[in-house]
Amino acid sequence: MTLLNIIYITLAVIFALGFSYFQYYVKSKRNKKERLILFTLRTLSVFTLLFLLINPKIKSVTIQKVKPDLVLALDNSESISYLKQENNLSEIALFFKKDEEINKRFNVHNIGFGSEILAIDSTNFNAKQTDIFKVLDDVKSSFKRKQNASILVTDGNQTLGRDFQYFNASKNQKIFPIIVGDTTKFPDLSISKLNVNRYAFLENKFPVEVFLNYSGSKNIASRFVILNDGETVFSEEVNFSEENRSVRLEANLPASQVGTQTFSAEILPLKNEKNTVNNQNNFAVEVIDERTSVLILSSFPHPDLGTLKKSIETNKQRKATIKYASENIVKLNEYQLVIFYQPNNSFNNWFEAIGKANLNYFVITGTKTDWNVIKKSLPFLSKSGSNTEQDFYAEINPNFNQFQFEDIGFLNLPPLQDKFGDLKIDTDFETLLYQNLEGVTTKQPLLMISRNNAKSSAFLFGENIWRWRTKIFLENKSFEKFDKFIGGLVQNLSSKKKKERLNIEYESFYYSNEIIKFDAQFFDENYQFDPNANLKIKLKNDSINMVSDSRFLLRNNFYQVSFNDLQPGEYEFTVSEENSGIKKTGKFSVISFNGEEQFSSANFSKLKNLADKNESQVYFPDQLENLKSELLNDNRFSIIIKENIKSQAIIEWYILLFILVGLLAGEWFYRKYKGLI
Repeated sequence: MTLLNIIYITLAVIFALGFSYFQYYVKSKRNKKERLILFTLRTLSVFTLLFLLINPKIKSVTIQKVKPDLVLALDNSESISYLKQENNLSEIALFFKKDEEINKRFNVHNIGFGSEILAIDSTNFNAKQTDIFKVLDDVKSSFKRKQNASILVTDGNQTLGRDFQYFNASKNQKIFPIIVGDTTKFPDLSISKLNVNRYAFLENKFPVEVFLNYSGSKNIASRFVILNDGETVFSEEVNFSEENRSVRLEANLPASQVGTQTFSAEILPLKNEKNTVNNQNNFAVEVIDERTSVLILSSFPHPDLGTLKKSIETNKQRKATIKYASENIVKLNEYQLVIFYQPNNSFNNWFEAIGKANLNYFVITGTKTDWNVIKKSLPFLSKSGSNTEQDFYAEINPNFNQFQFEDIGFLNLPPLQDKFGDLKIDTDFETLLYQNLEGVTTKQPLLMISRNNAKSSAFLFGENIWRWRTKIFLENKSFEKFDKFIGGLVQNLSSKKKKERLNIEYESFYYSNEIIKFDAQFFDENYQFDPNANLKIKLKNDSINMVSDSRFLLRNNFYQVSFNDLQPGEYEFTVSEENSGIKKTGKFSVISFNGEEQFSSANFSKLKNLADKNESQVYFPDQLENLKSELLNDNRFSIIIKENIKSQAIIEWYILLFILVGLLAGEWFYRKYKGLI
């Protein structure tokens, strides 16, 4: 409160006393008791009124203690139980939960991690993969504005994500690793990594790349073998020493039978080797006998041609060939799809040949397109207008449902160029992308698909699609989104299958550490996506007498169901739509693989590197008191005292208004009671 306010309040007191004294004591004939009561009430009411008019500000001070955060990150993966460290980890969690000094100094947060991060009260050690880098990075992001100590309780065995030993903590974060598990290194052979393509082509050979590791100090020899249905399809002697701890092998295996082929890779164990689980690795390959070939036909060079070829061939099952319309010798029976790029007079015979061969096609127009040729060869499509060039931005049609695709940010992509004019289309089609002119959405298609039973065609009304691929690379450092979109489009167009009301997408095999997902679409009798379908899936595994029923959930324009706990084996499934009775059946395999059982000891070296990089040190379960002392004596984790000063005007104190009304009312009723009014 300022000095001026104090002066005003003093004057208000004097004025209230003087005013009331003059009114009730000067020449007053009332008795002493009445005068005293009326004088008091009037003095208080006048002072209260003046006090509100002066409206001084009252400052209040509150003291707040801000404790630093202590994040206890507990490894919830299966490797903890495999190394028999459940009790150690639980005791560590209980120590920090119950310790009074720790809880008085810190806000303690318990989280569990595997491949994902969860806030937990207890651990169950059922996570099938471990991503240590992710948990450190998430804690860094979540507490970046607050001082925190991160206690990482783990065996250091990571199966997923970036290498955590190179993690850089923020200036507010201090990491203290607690190592659980035996750090003793026993002689051990292991398959550290196995790389193989998911698909192979019939009567071809597919490569398998294997990295073998050795932990030990003696010179040893072993043999690496790959088995298929119990028969050895590859075998090679391998030698290790203290200096030569890693060996890379490459095997080229024959794809001799269509379907899913399961293989077992094994490095024969040492005598008395402690952990032999990591000596084996099962894998599978789906052998297919088809390869999609796409013919890209143009009459002149353009960057779009190379862009289409690269995107199509990102999928190793597809091959794209660029030809010019002037060439006469082209074997059309070798292709499943033909892309006509900006047709002109040289394309007349090609349209006729494609019609006779009953091939699917994709027409891309642009500034050099001769629309007279298109109208002559494809009478259902024409464009009226001028030769003026126009920029067309792309806007997605949210109701498109012929196949599933991701919005790659079409509206933010560079515009495509074509001749200005109105399209006239006299056929059934579905628009995938609309034309957007300077921010205004039109009903004219930019990309549309037409399907007539087993024959499909698509039309893109604009050139310079190469700019889309470049833009996506600049934003994502990868062409993947664009290539995936083009791949889905090509896959849809090259298919000769008649459109069905129930479509299911799934893999022919999964690994047991994967989440198994099924995507489905259901269409009504007019082949429009039905968001009210009632889809369910029935899984059956006869070898383990397992039957399971689940329902699909709607996700935008498709249905989805997932499983994450299926045992290895062969499964049959039936997907049915209950309202229509439509069903589809299929089968898939779950291949045994558990990355969490590949370790025989804790990874001391990586956890030590993490601690050294972040100017800390590693601890063991029997050193919790030492860690506690380190935390309590570190000045960076001191409790911060915050003083909050709040200034509030008296006029905001509504209780004074009620007091004033009460005083005036009290005086009035007293005077009324005494007959003075």
